[in-house]
Amino acid sequence: MSLNRSEKQAVIDEVTGLAAKAQTLVMAEYRGITVADMTKLRSQARDKGVTLSVLKNTLARRAVAGSAFEVLSDQMTGPLIYGFSIDAVAAAKVVADFAKTNDKLVIRAGAFGGKTLDVNGVKQLANIPSKDVLLAQLCGLLMSPISRTAAVLAALAAKRGGGEEAAEAAEPAPEPAAA
Repeated sequence: MSLNRSEKQAVIDEVTGLAAKAQTLVMAEYRGITVADMTKLRSQARDKGVTLSVLKNTLARRAVAGSAFEVLSDQMTGPLIYGFSIDAVAAAKVVADFAKTNDKLVIRAGAFGGKTLDVNGVKQLANIPSKDVLLAQLCGLLMSPISRTAAVLAALAAKRGGGEEAAEAAEPAPEPAAA
């Protein structure tokens, strides 16, 4: 069923809004995927904050015109699913992880920061840890010298005969586990 002019404009406006907020766009060919698998992919995407859309390519080209994703306009051919995400790696991670388990989903291209990503670029982007994991690793790195210094001071105090009270007072907090 074709859309009338106002419905097409509504779709373009919606996708333009997605493109304005998103950092990453990943396109994948979905030919041959079952409805159950597509539902599973959409559910995984929703959980990660990724918006997946099946769009007419002409409408998608119009919607991304003037945005950082315009670099992909020439590759918008065939049956594609478009994954937009505000998190820089979420769309790539969702699509790449699903493509590992379902050979019918073929990653075509992506865009990040106004630059086109080929299939390998999308997979590399998907391998970057999420923002939360990177922040946890950074906190662990910042806490490590402090906790080691506290442990050395506690050992010195115990060695000099400061007693168990001094050692217990200077005992460092446990380091957070890096994910």
